[in-house]
Amino acid sequence: MNWNELVTKKKKPRQRPKPKEIRDVFTVICKTDLGVECVKECRFHPKRQWRFDYAIPEHKIALEVEGGVFTNGRHVRPQGFLGDVDKYNCAALMGWKLFRVTPDTLYRTRTVNLLKSAINGDFDPQNDTFFALK
Repeated sequence: MNWNELVTKKKKPRQRPKPKEIRDVFTVICKTDLGVECVKECRFHPKRQWRFDYAIPEHKIALEVEGGVFTNGRHVRPQGFLGDVDKYNCAALMGWKLFRVTPDTLYRTRTVNLLKSAINGDFDPQNDTFFALK
């Protein structure tokens, strides 16, 4: 090999490892228990940057995890609250069913059953087990 070949020798492109697919616990629960694809951070509006925390696009069902309820988080401060009102109203006009949960109720059976009822369309207010008076 002469000096010119050494100087102009092309480097091989570095192979980057494939990014690992991050599995979210709640999306796995939806797949295994409900048999549906759940998307985390799902954009639903064509122009705005709005996203649902979780969405089941096939059924137009969205789930928002409302954190910071007791710590003055984003969802309960005036600006964040008003922004969420616009987002939720727009989603309703677009035909989405929106459910709101707190972080501690996200993985509970009650939340999965709520979504199952929304998917199946079998909620009966006369035999309400979700929102019974306490």
